[in-house]
Amino acid sequence: MRNAMNRIIEHNAAQQQFQYEEDAQMARLDYTLSDGVMTITHTGVPRPLEGRGIAGDLTRTALDTARREGWKVRPACSYAHAYINRHPEYQDLLP
Repeated sequence: MRNAMNRIIEHNAAQQQFQYEEDAQMARLDYTLSDGVMTITHTGVPRPLEGRGIAGDLTRTALDTARREGWKVRPACSYAHAYINRHPEYQDLLP
């Protein structure tokens, strides 16, 4: 999936991750899926990639995917929790 920054974020459903690679570094958002609820467990961006908005892009892509699939979202990861709090348009995804 391509986002507004023209980043291609891959949804690796088999590993339950959203992934983005830049400069040979892999950023990812990990989740579990159970009974229609995506629990976001971790958002990680390597230090050399920090400050570029990548964590936000990963989270937005995950949330947009959840909406499209009809899933609810439980943000167990502190970054995802803060992101949803800052973006009220995703509040309806909370269980």
